[in-house]
Amino acid sequence: MSLSFERKLDNYAELAIQVGVGLVPGQRLVLLAPVECSAFARRVVAAAYRAGAPLVDLLYVDDDALLARYRLAPADSFATEVSTWSADALIKGTGRGDAVLRISGADPNLLKDQDPQHVAQVQRNLQVYSEPFVRRISAKEINWSICAAPVPAWAARVFPELAPEAAVAALWETILRICRADRPDPVAAWREHTTALLARRAQLDAKQYRALRYRGPGTELELGLPADHCWLGGLSHDRQGRAFVANLPTEEVFTLPHRERAEGWVAASLPLAYAGNLIEGIRLRFAAGRVVEAHAARGEAVLHKLLDTDEGARRLGEVALVPQSSPIAQSGLLFLNTLYDENAASHLAVGRAYRVCLAGGATMDDAAFAAAGGNESLTHVDFMIGSAELEVDGLRADGGAEPLMRGGEWAQPV
Repeated sequence: MSLSFERKLDNYAELAIQVGVGLVPGQRLVLLAPVECSAFARRVVAAAYRAGAPLVDLLYVDDDALLARYRLAPADSFATEVSTWSADALIKGTGRGDAVLRISGADPNLLKDQDPQHVAQVQRNLQVYSEPFVRRISAKEINWSICAAPVPAWAARVFPELAPEAAVAALWETILRICRADRPDPVAAWREHTTALLARRAQLDAKQYRALRYRGPGTELELGLPADHCWLGGLSHDRQGRAFVANLPTEEVFTLPHRERAEGWVAASLPLAYAGNLIEGIRLRFAAGRVVEAHAARGEAVLHKLLDTDEGARRLGEVALVPQSSPIAQSGLLFLNTLYDENAASHLAVGRAYRVCLAGGATMDDAAFAAAGGNESLTHVDFMIGSAELEVDGLRADGGAEPLMRGGEWAQPV
């Protein structure tokens, strides 16, 4: 049965609340959205109230206003002035137990002509100020999620051959299909999907590989995994037991690598949209877990600024496996949006590790977490390395190796 566009939009809004953040009756919601997505944001607000929210705090972000700052603000203001209003709302809201939902949608090239130093200063200042909020979500203290909605500049990059309105419509239909909002019962479809991810997680947890070995174009990398690592993906639970799915869509299973045990070269298979810039052709060399060489065909200065955020930004915080049969990969589209592109391909992340990926990690202090192999940083940025040519082996504690992914697909049935 073919659903109307309006019905699919309502399904998507309900999914964001019921499956994404898993809002429970009586729980407040903090909602962040691009001002250009206000029509969809209102649908999400209505869905939250139908789910029993006593209050929804809706905060809009405006890319044009952000760009005006970079173009017109005094040069010395980027190091000293921090926009704190949204971070304050997130820190205070999560402190009292609010759920958080962010609607992602932005021009991936918004800041391409701006000074990389200014971009880096703004990013770092906000990361420092937002640290209490980031620690809460990385430790799963609250339920939270990210979904996406088209803005014209983003849609134009995904569908450059279409007129502006047609591009937005095409991106909407793609998002709704990939997120299963075009199904008569999308919640049931998500339950089936998360069950499959849970089965893959359980299989990998039982293996407890000591390391993963990657081979592919430009990639020869061995990546150690800490003892007692845990694979996550799909359905999560916060400390109050509330179920949520942090990313809509999601196709990955992921864990933390050992911060000191990455050796070799890795090449990105897709461009990275980061801080309003595109970074293309990323190549990194790791030694003793640290990036010691970094190159990019485009955006290399931005890449170096990212890696210089702090010491932890040169180490890995996440390893994620995604099969090429992912519906995002099968769409054949380059989304230039990390939420989508990271679910099209296996990926790594530089920066902060999720403490919940290590048994007991959520209650460890920083020193104990680092000693166990976990990485700390102000940043966490995913970059894609998967392709149909990627091979991944799991290296066992007994010294043996077994195929984990071949041709970009799982080599072992669940």
